[in-house]
Amino acid sequence: MRPDTPAENVDHSAEAARLERTAGLYPEDAEALLLRAAAHLELSGDRAAATTLYDRLLSSPAGLDGPALVRALKASNLWEYGHEAEARAIIDGVRTAAPRDPAPWVIAAEALEAHDELEAAQETFTEGARLLLTGVTEPPYATHPLLYGRHRVRRMLGAPHDDWDRLADTLHSMPVTLDELHDPGRVWSLGSDDPADLEAEISLLRAELGAHREALSRPFPVAVLHWPADELAELLDSHPALAAEYPSPAEHSATVEDALRELAASGTPNLGVVHGTVPSYEAFAASEAASPSDASLLPQYATTLAARGRATAWPPERGAECWCGSGRPYAECHGPGARAAEAG
Repeated sequence: MRPDTPAENVDHSAEAARLERTAGLYPEDAEALLLRAAAHLELSGDRAAATTLYDRLLSSPAGLDGPALVRALKASNLWEYGHEAEARAIIDGVRTAAPRDPAPWVIAAEALEAHDELEAAQETFTEGARLLLTGVTEPPYATHPLLYGRHRVRRMLGAPHDDWDRLADTLHSMPVTLDELHDPGRVWSLGSDDPADLEAEISLLRAELGAHREALSRPFPVAVLHWPADELAELLDSHPALAAEYPSPAEHSATVEDALRELAASGTPNLGVVHGTVPSYEAFAASEAASPSDASLLPQYATTLAARGRATAWPPERGAECWCGSGRPYAECHGPGARAAEAG
């Protein structure tokens, strides 16, 4: 959510302005684009302008996909420039709303943690975990920061490990264990005169930064373009020159799955599917001063959709619906088992 590129390498104010302009061109993606713009404004030091963007989103007449996320980000930002009482009130409201998205819980808890409100941070992490993970055998990837943050705060409080702490340990895949990363005694090594102590601490900090970036700052995926059947029919009716690219809806979907598997086999990480619509494709072609009938635009369109946060992660999680929109479980639709059964 928050870009982590050092300020000396990026003009964050200029990037925020670019994202605001892009949001005007693509109103259907304005929420994601303006959140990124606000993050850049925070990094530039213009926290008041970031708050203005959060307020703009919250007052949107069209409504938001993630209002709790926007409120949590606003609270975190407000607290950083002296508006503690308002930030606390917003965080209380987020907790009361009990969002089903883990991100608002993580951001609210980390804001409390950053200001030494460790007991409140633990309560917030725990409330989110209880709501989202009770009865869940395999925590979704998006919930991992919730468990890692809870583990970190409980270590700082000296609390003994419980079942969720042990679950966080099993999910953590970095070479340095969570107990080492979250050891409260590490802070004392920062005052040591022994170079070996400092070198060990730097190694741990690097590992922690890598884990944090992996969890919270994943790049947009390498995405393959998929046209739902109704959109594909409209596309070929409007632009028949593209018929050679898409012989039939079934073949098109099979080709998408095959392309994703080939990318995965080649070692390409972070794969996804983006779903095209004719109006957005034609708008994209117009922005490129090109004809929608030009097949060379299709990969660029897919990349643009992915950069705008429109990708669905592939492969789907166990038991999830197939990416193609059939409504059937992936395992029974385009998953490896289903394809093998068809071949047999």
